[in-house]
This record gives sequence, structure tokens and C-alpha cells, in this order.
Amino acid sequence: MRLAEIYKKQIVPKLREEFGYTNLLAVPRLDKVTVNVGVGRMSKDKQHLEAVVNNLTAITGQRPVVVKARKSISSFKVREGDNAGVMVTLRGQQMYDFVEKLINVTLPRVRDFRGIAPTKIDRNGNLSIGFREQTPFPEIKAEKTDIIHGLEVNLATTAQTKEEGLRLFALLGFPFIK
Repeated sequence: MRLAEIYKKQIVPKLREEFGYTNLLAVPRLDKVTVNVGVGRMSKDKQHLEAVVNNLTAITGQRPVVVKARKSISSFKVREGDNAGVMVTLRGQQMYDFVEKLINVTLPRVRDFRGIAPTKIDRNGNLSIGFREQTPFPEIKAEKTDIIHGLEVNLATTAQTKEEGLRLFALLGFPFIK
């Protein structure tokens, strides 16, 4: 069964029972997933930027947006308008497909992975996961990769508290450290 179906048929009734929601729209749900790579010092290198864009396109199935610096910061040698990062926002079915792949394929392939710490969930119930390299994703072949870069995955929810978010992610199948 697909993750979106599991959410509707199994997770929503459990959350309604546990937290006592009377309104169906009050039940926490995944709102969006953003995948983000900071290019940092390599922002001037066109090949590096192109490789990052191609990797994110392969990982998410959607063309990323190149994010520009909003302000100049001399201590970081960043000028306004410089390339600061690359970002993709996923919603709807693409989001559920990505999360399903993240839980079942990518996280088990991460070296020395023992689970996600509950501290990775903020007080609003959103989860942030950082990867040191892009190789755990099945679309990226380690042999063919010249440039290794990290990336962040942020899962935004409609949860109001950390407890609601933690329970939602646990029911979705995210492996948490006990």
C-alpha cells in the first residue's frame, strides 16, 4: 500500500483517537518536503553548481531552484546576488513518494545509521534530517560521482506541538532512537 493511502486509512484514525481530534482537518499531516543543498565556496564554479542541480533533479524528480544570497556579508565573502544554494520543494503525491523512498531505501543505506534522534523535531512538529553525502540515495551512483556534497531534508507538517509531530513521523515509519 502507498504511503498516502496508509496515512488516510490507518494513521488518521489512530491520531484522532490518541489526541482526540473531532475535526478531520485538525489531524496533523505532511505539508511539504524541502530538499536543500548549500553550495558555499563553490558558488562560483559552474560545474559544481550544475552537478548539484543534476543530483537534486535525480533524487527528487523535480528541477531545483538556485537560491541567491539576499544580503552581502563581508566576513563570509558573500555578495548580494551570489548563488547560495539549490532547493526543491515537494508537495502532493511526489512528496509522499519521496518520503516513502527516504524511509524504506535511503535511511537504511546511510553508513552507521542507528535511527533519528527525537531532538531533530522542532517545537512545531517539523523534522529536519541532514546527510553528509548524497550517495545513500538510490539514484546516485557513487562510482560516477565526482563531487560529494551534503544535503538537508526538511519535512514540514501541520502539527501544533512536538509530540504530535513525533507521533505522526513514528506512525509514518521513521526509525527513531528510543
